[in-house]
Amino acid sequence: MNHWIIAPVILPALLAPFIVLVMRHDLSLQRIFSTTGTAVLAAISLVLLYTAATNPPEVYFLGNWPAPFGIVLVLDRLSAMMIALTAVLALLVQLYAIGTGWDARGNHFHALFQFQLMGLCGAFLTGDAFNLFVFFEVLLIASYGLMIHGGGANRLKAGVQYVAYNLVGSTLFLFALATIYSVTGTLNMADLAVKVAELPAGDAALLRVGAVLLLLVFAVKGALVPLQFWLPATYSFAPGVVAALFAVMTKVGAYAVIRVFTLIFPPETAATGTLFADLLMPAAVVTLALGAIGVMGATGMARLVAFAAIGSMGTLFIAVSQFTPQAMTAAFYYMLHSTLATAILFLVVDLVQDRRRDDTLRTPLPPIAQHGLLAALFFGGAIAMAGMPPLSGFLGKMLVLDATRGADMTLIWTAILVTSLITVVGFSRAGSAVFWKAYAITTTQAHPEPKREPLAFGMVLALMAALVALTVMAGPVTAWLDDTSAELFDRTAYINAVLPTAKE
Repeated sequence: MNHWIIAPVILPALLAPFIVLVMRHDLSLQRIFSTTGTAVLAAISLVLLYTAATNPPEVYFLGNWPAPFGIVLVLDRLSAMMIALTAVLALLVQLYAIGTGWDARGNHFHALFQFQLMGLCGAFLTGDAFNLFVFFEVLLIASYGLMIHGGGANRLKAGVQYVAYNLVGSTLFLFALATIYSVTGTLNMADLAVKVAELPAGDAALLRVGAVLLLLVFAVKGALVPLQFWLPATYSFAPGVVAALFAVMTKVGAYAVIRVFTLIFPPETAATGTLFADLLMPAAVVTLALGAIGVMGATGMARLVAFAAIGSMGTLFIAVSQFTPQAMTAAFYYMLHSTLATAILFLVVDLVQDRRRDDTLRTPLPPIAQHGLLAALFFGGAIAMAGMPPLSGFLGKMLVLDATRGADMTLIWTAILVTSLITVVGFSRAGSAVFWKAYAITTTQAHPEPKREPLAFGMVLALMAALVALTVMAGPVTAWLDDTSAELFDRTAYINAVLPTAKE
Protein backbone atom coordinates (compact mmCIF):
# COMPACT_ATOMS: atom_id res chain seq x y z
CA MET A 1 0.00 0.00 0.00
CA ASN A 2 1.46 3.35 -1.08
CA HIS A 3 1.25 5.58 2.00
CA TRP A 4 2.12 8.70 -0.02
CA ILE A 5 -1.42 8.64 -1.46
CA ILE A 6 -2.83 10.13 1.73
CA ALA A 7 -0.15 12.83 1.98
CA PRO A 8 -2.03 15.47 -0.12
CA VAL A 9 -4.89 15.27 2.40
CA ILE A 10 -2.92 14.89 5.63
CA LEU A 11 -0.30 17.58 4.96
CA PRO A 12 -2.67 20.58 4.65
CA ALA A 13 -5.00 19.09 7.28
CA LEU A 14 -2.18 19.15 9.86
CA LEU A 15 -0.62 22.40 8.70
CA ALA A 16 -3.82 24.49 8.86
CA PRO A 17 -4.56 24.05 12.60
CA PHE A 18 -0.83 24.31 13.38
CA ILE A 19 -0.79 27.76 11.74
CA VAL A 20 -3.88 28.86 13.69
CA LEU A 21 -2.70 27.59 17.07
CA VAL A 22 1.01 28.39 16.98
CA MET A 23 1.57 31.36 14.66
CA ARG A 24 -1.71 33.19 14.25
CA HIS A 25 -0.09 36.48 15.33
CA ASP A 26 3.03 36.15 13.19
CA LEU A 27 2.38 36.67 9.48
CA SER A 28 5.99 36.03 8.50
CA LEU A 29 5.97 32.58 10.07
CA GLN A 30 2.57 31.84 8.49
CA ARG A 31 3.98 32.71 5.09
CA ILE A 32 7.06 30.55 5.57
CA PHE A 33 5.27 27.46 6.86
CA SER A 34 2.26 27.71 4.56
CA THR A 35 4.29 28.31 1.40
CA THR A 36 6.72 25.53 2.31
CA GLY A 37 3.80 23.19 2.90
CA THR A 38 2.24 24.07 -0.45
CA ALA A 39 5.59 23.61 -2.21
CA VAL A 40 5.99 20.18 -0.58
CA LEU A 41 2.43 19.34 -1.64
CA ALA A 42 3.29 20.32 -5.22
CA ALA A 43 6.39 18.12 -5.15
CA ILE A 44 4.43 15.16 -3.74
CA SER A 45 1.70 15.65 -6.33
CA LEU A 46 4.23 15.52 -9.16
CA VAL A 47 5.71 12.30 -7.74
CA LEU A 48 2.21 10.82 -7.50
CA LEU A 49 1.56 11.95 -11.08
CA TYR A 50 4.61 9.99 -12.23
CA THR A 51 3.56 7.00 -10.09
CA ALA A 52 0.05 6.99 -11.54
CA ALA A 53 1.42 7.19 -15.09
CA THR A 54 3.61 4.13 -14.59
CA ASN A 55 1.33 1.93 -12.46
CA PRO A 56 -2.28 0.75 -12.49
CA PRO A 57 -4.72 2.41 -10.05
CA GLU A 58 -3.47 2.23 -6.45
CA VAL A 59 -5.59 2.25 -3.30
CA TYR A 60 -4.98 3.47 0.23
CA PHE A 61 -7.15 1.75 2.86
CA LEU A 62 -7.52 3.99 5.93
CA GLY A 63 -7.02 1.92 9.07
CA ASN A 64 -6.32 -1.03 6.77
CA TRP A 65 -10.06 -1.69 6.61
CA PRO A 66 -10.96 -3.40 3.31
CA ALA A 67 -13.46 -1.88 0.90
CA PRO A 68 -16.39 -1.46 0.82
CA PHE A 69 -16.47 -1.34 4.64
CA GLY A 70 -13.61 1.11 5.15
CA ILE A 71 -12.64 4.48 3.72
CA VAL A 72 -10.47 4.30 0.62
CA LEU A 73 -8.44 6.79 -1.38
CA VAL A 74 -7.75 5.88 -5.00
CA LEU A 75 -4.84 7.18 -7.07
CA ASP A 76 -5.17 6.86 -10.82
CA ARG A 77 -4.04 9.06 -13.69
CA LEU A 78 -7.09 11.33 -13.51
CA SER A 79 -6.96 11.97 -9.75
CA ALA A 80 -3.18 12.45 -9.90
CA MET A 81 -3.55 14.98 -12.73
CA MET A 82 -6.14 16.98 -10.81
CA ILE A 83 -4.05 17.01 -7.62
CA ALA A 84 -0.96 18.15 -9.52
CA LEU A 85 -2.94 20.91 -11.26
CA THR A 86 -4.38 22.05 -7.93
CA ALA A 87 -1.06 22.03 -6.07
CA VAL A 88 0.93 23.86 -8.75
CA LEU A 89 -1.80 26.49 -9.21
CA ALA A 90 -2.07 26.90 -5.43
CA LEU A 91 1.66 27.47 -5.05
CA LEU A 92 1.72 30.19 -7.71
CA VAL A 93 -1.42 31.85 -6.35
CA GLN A 94 -0.09 31.77 -2.79
CA LEU A 95 3.17 33.42 -3.84
CA TYR A 96 1.13 36.04 -5.71
CA ALA A 97 -0.87 36.71 -2.53
CA ILE A 98 2.36 37.24 -0.60
CA GLY A 99 3.78 39.44 -3.35
CA THR A 100 0.76 41.76 -3.31
CA GLY A 101 0.13 41.61 0.43
CA TRP A 102 -3.35 40.14 -0.02
CA ASP A 103 -2.71 37.61 2.72
CA ALA A 104 -2.25 40.46 5.22
CA ARG A 105 -5.65 42.05 4.57
CA GLY A 106 -7.61 39.65 6.77
CA ASN A 107 -7.27 36.97 9.39
CA HIS A 108 -6.27 33.34 8.89
CA PHE A 109 -5.72 33.50 5.14
CA HIS A 110 -3.02 30.82 5.13
CA ALA A 111 -4.92 28.45 7.43
CA LEU A 112 -8.03 28.71 5.26
CA PHE A 113 -5.86 28.27 2.18
CA GLN A 114 -4.54 24.97 3.55
CA PHE A 115 -8.01 23.75 4.50
CA GLN A 116 -9.09 24.56 0.94
CA LEU A 117 -6.25 22.41 -0.42
CA MET A 118 -7.25 19.61 1.92
CA GLY A 119 -10.82 19.67 0.58
CA LEU A 120 -9.72 19.82 -3.05
CA CYS A 121 -7.20 16.98 -2.78
CA GLY A 122 -9.59 14.86 -0.76
CA ALA A 123 -12.38 15.30 -3.31
CA PHE A 124 -10.07 14.19 -6.13
CA LEU A 125 -8.70 11.16 -4.25
CA THR A 126 -11.70 9.73 -2.46
CA GLY A 127 -13.16 6.45 -3.64
CA ASP A 128 -16.30 6.83 -1.56
CA ALA A 129 -19.35 8.91 -2.45
CA PHE A 130 -20.10 9.93 1.14
CA ASN A 131 -16.56 11.17 1.69
CA LEU A 132 -16.89 13.13 -1.54
CA PHE A 133 -19.72 14.94 0.27
CA VAL A 134 -17.49 15.45 3.32
CA PHE A 135 -14.69 16.99 1.27
CA PHE A 136 -17.22 19.15 -0.56
CA GLU A 137 -18.25 20.56 2.83
CA VAL A 138 -14.62 21.25 3.76
CA LEU A 139 -14.36 23.13 0.46
CA LEU A 140 -17.49 25.12 1.22
CA ILE A 141 -16.36 26.23 4.67
CA ALA A 142 -12.83 27.16 3.64
CA SER A 143 -13.89 28.87 0.41
CA TYR A 144 -16.45 30.99 2.26
CA GLY A 145 -13.75 32.25 4.63
CA LEU A 146 -11.44 33.01 1.71
CA MET A 147 -14.22 34.61 -0.30
CA ILE A 148 -14.95 37.27 2.35
CA HIS A 149 -11.24 37.78 3.11
CA GLY A 150 -10.58 41.49 3.44
CA GLY A 151 -14.18 42.36 4.26
CA GLY A 152 -16.60 44.69 2.48
CA ALA A 153 -20.39 44.79 2.19
CA ASN A 154 -20.53 43.55 -1.41
CA ARG A 155 -18.13 40.71 -0.65
CA LEU A 156 -20.14 39.67 2.40
CA LYS A 157 -23.42 39.77 0.45
CA ALA A 158 -21.95 37.66 -2.37
CA GLY A 159 -20.50 35.28 0.22
CA VAL A 160 -23.90 34.74 1.84
CA GLN A 161 -25.41 34.05 -1.59
CA TYR A 162 -22.58 31.62 -2.33
CA VAL A 163 -23.12 29.72 0.92
CA ALA A 164 -26.90 29.62 0.45
CA TYR A 165 -26.65 28.05 -3.01
CA ASN A 166 -24.06 25.55 -1.88
CA LEU A 167 -26.04 24.59 1.22
CA VAL A 168 -28.94 23.74 -1.06
CA GLY A 169 -26.52 21.65 -3.08
CA SER A 170 -25.29 19.93 0.07
CA THR A 171 -28.84 19.08 1.10
CA LEU A 172 -29.52 17.59 -2.33
CA PHE A 173 -26.27 15.66 -2.04
CA LEU A 174 -27.42 14.02 1.20
CA PHE A 175 -30.81 13.16 -0.32
CA ALA A 176 -29.05 11.65 -3.35
CA LEU A 177 -26.69 9.56 -1.23
CA ALA A 178 -29.54 8.33 0.97
CA THR A 179 -31.57 7.36 -2.08
CA ILE A 180 -28.70 5.49 -3.72
CA TYR A 181 -27.78 3.74 -0.46
CA SER A 182 -31.38 2.61 0.04
CA VAL A 183 -31.21 0.81 -3.31
CA THR A 184 -27.66 -0.55 -3.31
CA GLY A 185 -26.62 -0.74 0.35
CA THR A 186 -23.24 0.85 -0.34
CA LEU A 187 -21.59 4.18 -1.15
CA ASN A 188 -18.17 2.88 -2.13
CA MET A 189 -17.79 3.92 -5.78
CA ALA A 190 -16.26 0.65 -6.98
CA ASP A 191 -18.89 -1.38 -5.14
CA LEU A 192 -21.60 0.86 -6.55
CA ALA A 193 -20.24 0.26 -10.05
CA VAL A 194 -20.59 -3.50 -9.58
CA LYS A 195 -24.07 -3.40 -8.02
CA VAL A 196 -25.55 -0.81 -10.40
CA ALA A 197 -24.36 -2.86 -13.40
CA GLU A 198 -26.19 -5.89 -12.03
CA LEU A 199 -29.44 -4.04 -11.31
CA PRO A 200 -32.24 -4.74 -13.82
CA ALA A 201 -33.58 -1.71 -15.65
CA GLY A 202 -37.10 -2.37 -14.34
CA ASP A 203 -35.97 -2.08 -10.71
CA ALA A 204 -33.94 1.08 -11.10
CA ALA A 205 -36.50 3.92 -10.89
CA LEU A 206 -35.41 5.04 -7.41
CA LEU A 207 -31.75 4.68 -8.37
CA ARG A 208 -32.28 6.99 -11.35
CA VAL A 209 -33.82 9.59 -9.03
CA GLY A 210 -30.73 9.48 -6.81
CA ALA A 211 -28.41 9.70 -9.81
CA VAL A 212 -30.27 12.73 -11.21
CA LEU A 213 -30.01 14.43 -7.81
CA LEU A 214 -26.27 13.77 -7.89
CA LEU A 215 -26.08 15.36 -11.32
CA LEU A 216 -27.87 18.45 -9.98
CA VAL A 217 -25.38 18.68 -7.10
CA PHE A 218 -22.41 18.48 -9.44
CA ALA A 219 -24.08 21.00 -11.75
CA VAL A 220 -24.17 23.47 -8.84
CA LYS A 221 -20.46 22.95 -8.19
CA GLY A 222 -19.65 23.15 -11.92
CA ALA A 223 -21.80 26.26 -12.58
CA LEU A 224 -23.95 24.47 -15.16
CA VAL A 225 -27.20 26.12 -16.29
CA PRO A 226 -29.67 26.54 -14.63
CA LEU A 227 -27.62 26.37 -11.42
CA GLN A 228 -24.87 28.86 -12.27
CA PHE A 229 -26.37 31.93 -10.56
CA TRP A 230 -23.92 31.92 -7.65
CA LEU A 231 -20.77 32.20 -9.77
CA PRO A 232 -20.77 35.72 -11.32
CA ALA A 233 -21.20 37.59 -8.03
CA THR A 234 -18.98 35.22 -6.08
CA TYR A 235 -16.07 35.40 -8.49
CA SER A 236 -16.39 39.10 -9.26
CA PHE A 237 -16.53 40.22 -5.61
CA ALA A 238 -14.01 37.72 -4.26
CA PRO A 239 -10.41 38.90 -3.88
CA GLY A 240 -8.60 38.36 -7.18
CA VAL A 241 -6.14 35.94 -5.60
CA VAL A 242 -9.03 33.86 -4.21
CA ALA A 243 -10.92 33.93 -7.51
CA ALA A 244 -7.76 32.62 -9.20
CA LEU A 245 -7.69 29.63 -6.82
CA PHE A 246 -11.42 29.19 -7.37
CA ALA A 247 -10.59 28.57 -11.04
CA VAL A 248 -10.03 24.95 -10.03
CA MET A 249 -13.12 24.83 -7.80
CA THR A 250 -15.62 24.54 -10.64
CA LYS A 251 -13.46 21.74 -12.02
CA VAL A 252 -14.36 19.72 -8.91
CA GLY A 253 -17.92 19.58 -10.22
CA ALA A 254 -16.70 18.49 -13.66
CA TYR A 255 -14.39 15.90 -12.09
CA ALA A 256 -17.25 14.49 -10.02
CA VAL A 257 -19.44 14.16 -13.12
CA ILE A 258 -16.63 12.44 -15.00
CA ARG A 259 -15.81 10.06 -12.15
CA VAL A 260 -19.34 9.10 -11.13
CA PHE A 261 -20.95 8.92 -14.56
CA THR A 262 -18.17 6.93 -16.20
CA LEU A 263 -17.56 4.55 -13.29
CA ILE A 264 -21.00 4.05 -11.72
CA PHE A 265 -23.54 5.18 -14.33
CA PRO A 266 -21.89 4.81 -17.77
CA PRO A 267 -24.18 5.06 -20.82
CA GLU A 268 -24.08 1.29 -21.37
CA THR A 269 -25.60 0.58 -17.95
CA ALA A 270 -29.06 -0.95 -18.32
CA ALA A 271 -30.40 0.85 -15.25
CA THR A 272 -29.74 4.36 -16.53
CA GLY A 273 -28.72 4.19 -20.20
CA THR A 274 -27.88 7.51 -21.89
CA LEU A 275 -30.08 9.57 -19.55
CA PHE A 276 -27.25 11.69 -18.16
CA ALA A 277 -25.57 12.34 -21.49
CA ASP A 278 -28.96 13.49 -22.81
CA LEU A 279 -29.37 15.88 -19.87
CA LEU A 280 -25.81 17.23 -19.89
CA MET A 281 -25.43 18.18 -23.53
CA PRO A 282 -28.22 20.76 -23.93
CA ALA A 283 -27.45 22.26 -20.50
CA ALA A 284 -23.79 22.61 -21.51
CA VAL A 285 -24.69 24.38 -24.76
CA VAL A 286 -26.93 26.85 -22.92
CA THR A 287 -24.18 27.40 -20.33
CA LEU A 288 -21.73 28.22 -23.10
CA ALA A 289 -24.18 30.66 -24.70
CA LEU A 290 -24.95 32.34 -21.37
CA GLY A 291 -21.25 32.78 -20.62
CA ALA A 292 -20.61 34.43 -24.00
CA ILE A 293 -23.58 36.78 -23.60
CA GLY A 294 -22.35 37.68 -20.12
CA VAL A 295 -18.89 38.49 -21.48
CA MET A 296 -20.42 40.74 -24.10
CA GLY A 297 -22.61 42.60 -21.62
CA ALA A 298 -20.30 42.76 -18.58
CA THR A 299 -19.88 46.17 -16.98
CA GLY A 300 -16.77 45.29 -14.96
CA MET A 301 -13.56 43.39 -15.62
CA ALA A 302 -14.04 40.88 -12.79
CA ARG A 303 -17.57 40.11 -13.93
CA LEU A 304 -16.29 39.74 -17.49
CA VAL A 305 -13.84 37.02 -16.42
CA ALA A 306 -16.50 35.35 -14.24
CA PHE A 307 -18.82 34.96 -17.24
CA ALA A 308 -15.89 33.76 -19.34
CA ALA A 309 -15.36 31.07 -16.68
CA ILE A 310 -19.02 30.04 -17.03
CA GLY A 311 -18.60 29.80 -20.80
CA SER A 312 -15.49 27.66 -20.41
CA MET A 313 -17.42 25.26 -18.19
CA GLY A 314 -20.04 25.00 -20.94
CA THR A 315 -17.37 23.99 -23.46
CA LEU A 316 -15.92 21.51 -20.98
CA PHE A 317 -19.28 19.90 -20.25
CA ILE A 318 -20.05 19.63 -23.97
CA ALA A 319 -17.01 17.38 -24.31
CA VAL A 320 -17.83 15.46 -21.12
CA SER A 321 -21.43 14.83 -22.26
CA GLN A 322 -20.20 12.69 -25.16
CA PHE A 323 -18.80 10.07 -22.72
CA THR A 324 -16.31 8.73 -25.27
CA PRO A 325 -12.53 8.34 -24.79
CA GLN A 326 -11.76 10.86 -27.54
CA ALA A 327 -14.14 13.47 -26.13
CA MET A 328 -12.81 12.89 -22.62
CA THR A 329 -9.25 13.55 -23.84
CA ALA A 330 -10.49 16.85 -25.28
CA ALA A 331 -12.24 17.61 -21.98
CA PHE A 332 -9.07 16.96 -19.97
CA TYR A 333 -6.96 19.19 -22.22
CA TYR A 334 -9.54 21.97 -22.13
CA MET A 335 -9.81 21.60 -18.34
CA LEU A 336 -6.08 22.18 -17.94
CA HIS A 337 -6.19 25.14 -20.32
CA SER A 338 -9.26 26.86 -18.87
CA THR A 339 -7.98 26.57 -15.29
CA LEU A 340 -4.72 28.32 -16.18
CA ALA A 341 -6.35 30.94 -18.43
CA THR A 342 -9.02 31.81 -15.84
CA ALA A 343 -6.41 32.16 -13.09
CA ILE A 344 -4.27 34.44 -15.28
CA LEU A 345 -7.16 36.75 -16.06
CA PHE A 346 -8.32 37.03 -12.45
CA LEU A 347 -4.81 37.90 -11.30
CA VAL A 348 -4.41 40.49 -14.07
CA VAL A 349 -7.77 42.01 -13.16
CA ASP A 350 -6.66 42.14 -9.53
CA LEU A 351 -3.52 44.05 -10.52
CA VAL A 352 -5.59 46.47 -12.60
CA GLN A 353 -8.13 47.01 -9.81
CA ASP A 354 -5.36 47.66 -7.30
CA ARG A 355 -4.04 50.47 -9.50
CA ARG A 356 -7.34 51.93 -10.73
CA ARG A 357 -9.45 51.32 -7.60
CA ASP A 358 -12.21 50.53 -10.09
CA ASP A 359 -12.83 47.86 -12.71
CA THR A 360 -15.64 49.54 -14.63
CA LEU A 361 -15.80 49.13 -18.39
CA ARG A 362 -18.29 51.97 -18.84
CA THR A 363 -16.05 54.96 -18.23
CA PRO A 364 -12.45 55.08 -19.52
CA LEU A 365 -9.92 56.06 -16.86
CA PRO A 366 -6.37 57.44 -17.19
CA PRO A 367 -3.40 55.12 -17.76
CA ILE A 368 -2.16 53.18 -14.75
CA ALA A 369 1.23 52.09 -13.51
CA GLN A 370 2.78 49.27 -15.63
CA HIS A 371 0.08 49.98 -18.19
CA GLY A 372 1.85 48.27 -21.11
CA LEU A 373 2.81 45.13 -19.20
CA LEU A 374 -0.69 44.68 -17.81
CA ALA A 375 -2.20 45.24 -21.25
CA ALA A 376 0.08 42.54 -22.71
CA LEU A 377 -0.83 40.07 -19.95
CA PHE A 378 -4.54 40.77 -20.36
CA PHE A 379 -4.19 40.41 -24.12
CA GLY A 380 -2.50 37.01 -23.73
CA GLY A 381 -5.10 35.76 -21.25
CA ALA A 382 -7.95 37.01 -23.43
CA ILE A 383 -6.55 35.23 -26.51
CA ALA A 384 -6.33 32.02 -24.54
CA MET A 385 -9.79 32.26 -22.98
CA ALA A 386 -11.50 33.21 -26.24
CA GLY A 387 -9.92 30.26 -28.05
CA MET A 388 -7.94 32.21 -30.62
CA PRO A 389 -4.72 30.86 -32.16
CA PRO A 390 -1.96 30.26 -31.36
CA LEU A 391 -2.55 29.48 -27.66
CA SER A 392 -4.01 26.35 -26.07
CA GLY A 393 -7.60 27.61 -26.06
CA PHE A 394 -7.69 27.27 -29.84
CA LEU A 395 -6.25 23.75 -29.68
CA GLY A 396 -8.63 22.79 -26.90
CA LYS A 397 -11.69 23.91 -28.83
CA MET A 398 -10.43 22.16 -31.95
CA LEU A 399 -10.12 18.93 -29.96
CA VAL A 400 -13.68 19.38 -28.65
CA LEU A 401 -15.02 20.06 -32.16
CA ASP A 402 -13.24 17.01 -33.54
CA ALA A 403 -14.56 14.80 -30.73
CA THR A 404 -18.19 15.87 -31.19
CA ARG A 405 -18.70 14.72 -34.74
CA GLY A 406 -22.07 12.99 -34.76
CA ALA A 407 -25.77 13.53 -34.42
CA ASP A 408 -25.50 16.82 -32.51
CA MET A 409 -22.57 18.12 -34.54
CA THR A 410 -24.41 21.06 -36.12
CA LEU A 411 -25.72 22.39 -32.79
CA ILE A 412 -22.43 21.95 -30.94
CA TRP A 413 -20.18 23.34 -33.65
CA THR A 414 -22.46 26.34 -34.21
CA ALA A 415 -22.60 27.06 -30.47
CA ILE A 416 -18.82 26.84 -30.00
CA LEU A 417 -17.91 28.89 -33.08
CA VAL A 418 -20.53 31.61 -32.56
CA THR A 419 -19.82 32.00 -28.85
CA SER A 420 -16.09 32.14 -29.58
CA LEU A 421 -16.71 35.12 -31.88
CA ILE A 422 -18.90 36.81 -29.25
CA THR A 423 -16.23 36.24 -26.60
CA VAL A 424 -13.56 37.75 -28.84
CA VAL A 425 -15.71 40.84 -29.31
CA GLY A 426 -16.41 41.07 -25.57
CA PHE A 427 -12.75 40.86 -24.59
CA SER A 428 -11.78 43.31 -27.35
CA ARG A 429 -14.33 45.78 -26.02
CA ALA A 430 -13.00 45.39 -22.48
CA GLY A 431 -9.35 45.71 -23.49
CA SER A 432 -10.13 48.78 -25.55
CA ALA A 433 -11.99 50.46 -22.68
CA VAL A 434 -9.35 49.73 -20.05
CA PHE A 435 -6.08 50.07 -21.94
CA TRP A 436 -6.47 51.79 -25.32
CA LYS A 437 -9.03 54.52 -24.54
CA ALA A 438 -7.08 55.43 -21.41
CA TYR A 439 -4.58 57.33 -23.56
CA ALA A 440 -7.37 59.47 -25.03
CA ILE A 441 -7.96 61.04 -21.59
CA THR A 442 -6.19 64.27 -20.79
CA THR A 443 -5.13 64.61 -17.18
CA THR A 444 -3.00 67.00 -15.18
CA GLN A 445 -2.01 64.32 -12.71
CA ALA A 446 1.59 63.16 -12.59
CA HIS A 447 2.37 59.86 -14.26
CA PRO A 448 1.66 57.12 -11.69
CA GLU A 449 4.66 55.54 -10.03
CA PRO A 450 4.99 51.84 -10.81
CA LYS A 451 4.26 49.52 -7.88
CA ARG A 452 7.17 47.23 -7.15
CA GLU A 453 5.54 43.80 -7.08
CA PRO A 454 8.05 41.55 -8.85
CA LEU A 455 6.84 38.40 -7.12
CA ALA A 456 3.23 39.00 -8.16
CA PHE A 457 4.12 39.72 -11.79
CA GLY A 458 6.47 36.74 -11.75
CA MET A 459 3.64 34.40 -10.77
CA VAL A 460 1.37 35.73 -13.53
CA LEU A 461 4.20 35.27 -16.04
CA ALA A 462 4.77 31.74 -14.68
CA LEU A 463 1.11 30.90 -15.32
CA MET A 464 1.41 32.36 -18.80
CA ALA A 465 4.53 30.25 -19.39
CA ALA A 466 2.58 27.16 -18.30
CA LEU A 467 -0.12 28.04 -20.83
CA VAL A 468 2.49 28.42 -23.56
CA ALA A 469 4.07 25.10 -22.54
CA LEU A 470 0.64 23.44 -22.75
CA THR A 471 0.38 24.78 -26.30
CA VAL A 472 3.88 23.82 -27.43
CA MET A 473 3.67 20.38 -25.81
CA ALA A 474 0.13 19.71 -27.02
CA GLY A 475 1.17 16.51 -28.81
CA PRO A 476 2.80 14.73 -25.84
CA VAL A 477 0.17 16.11 -23.45
CA THR A 478 -2.76 14.79 -25.50
CA ALA A 479 -0.98 11.44 -25.89
CA TRP A 480 -0.74 11.25 -22.09
CA LEU A 481 -4.37 12.30 -21.78
CA ASP A 482 -5.37 9.57 -24.27
CA ASP A 483 -3.92 7.03 -21.85
CA THR A 484 -5.76 8.74 -19.00
CA SER A 485 -9.05 8.44 -20.89
CA ALA A 486 -8.37 4.80 -21.69
CA GLU A 487 -7.74 4.07 -18.01
CA LEU A 488 -10.89 5.99 -17.02
CA PHE A 489 -13.07 3.88 -19.30
CA ASP A 490 -11.41 0.66 -18.17
CA ARG A 491 -13.69 0.27 -15.17
CA THR A 492 -12.36 -3.20 -14.43
CA ALA A 493 -8.93 -1.92 -13.43
CA TYR A 494 -10.40 0.58 -10.96
CA ILE A 495 -12.86 -1.93 -9.49
CA ASN A 496 -10.24 -4.65 -9.11
CA ALA A 497 -7.86 -2.26 -7.38
CA VAL A 498 -10.49 -1.28 -4.79
CA LEU A 499 -12.26 -4.65 -4.50
CA PRO A 500 -9.70 -7.44 -4.95
CA THR A 501 -12.48 -10.00 -4.48
CA ALA A 502 -14.05 -8.70 -7.72
CA LYS A 503 -11.29 -10.52 -9.60
CA GLU A 504 -12.62 -13.89 -8.47
